[in-house]
Amino acid sequence: MKTAIITGASRGIGRTLALRMAATGYRVINIARNADDLAQLEDEIQVAGGQAESLPMDITDEEKVKQSVADIIGRYGQVEVLVNNAGFGIFKQAAEINGEEWSRLMEVNVKGTFLLTSALIPHMQSAGGGHIIGIASDISKRTFPGGSLYCASKYAQDAFLSALRKEVRKDNIKVSVIYPGLVDTHFHGATEGAERQAEYLKPVDIANAVLYIADAPAHVVVDELMIHPISQEY
Repeated sequence: MKTAIITGASRGIGRTLALRMAATGYRVINIARNADDLAQLEDEIQVAGGQAESLPMDITDEEKVKQSVADIIGRYGQVEVLVNNAGFGIFKQAAEINGEEWSRLMEVNVKGTFLLTSALIPHMQSAGGGHIIGIASDISKRTFPGGSLYCASKYAQDAFLSALRKEVRKDNIKVSVIYPGLVDTHFHGATEGAERQAEYLKPVDIANAVLYIADAPAHVVVDELMIHPISQEY
């Protein structure tokens, strides 16, 4: 059984992805800060016959990340897939953003991806391969007014993963980045299923894209995948 770590798993894309990956035979290690939400997800997966483990943690805590990865490797021997999904947005004019907001968003969206990824790379190298997948954003490729901080974080996340791809390909480690457009989640200030988000992508659309990439044949790597609802102008 393959093991996958999913960050930001308590809701939205991460939660749906955990359910889908577990249903297709992965053991999923679900990471988020909300322990109650993770416990509920774990129960749902196990009732459906899947295997899941909850790992409540702050992905910006370097020592906790390193110890958690070591513990997972100790239990399961290998992690085949890491999905860096955790992130959030702050949307303000640049002059209105304060230093604390800048630091916190960069910590989660960029440093969190870096810490989990860098902790797993040596284990994937020793195992002879693995797959690192980043859920970035179409904002990784464009900018908009009021999005200077969020855009900067997603450009940085994408740049890190794109450079990493060139470093680890020789080790048979795949690095893929998905760039979703508008997705029907809580992210846009509305509840999932809100009428104004009816034409958006659904979390399952992104989950299916991740599975398509993760389950590609060994000789195939999908480096990048841009995905939008047809109603969204890009």
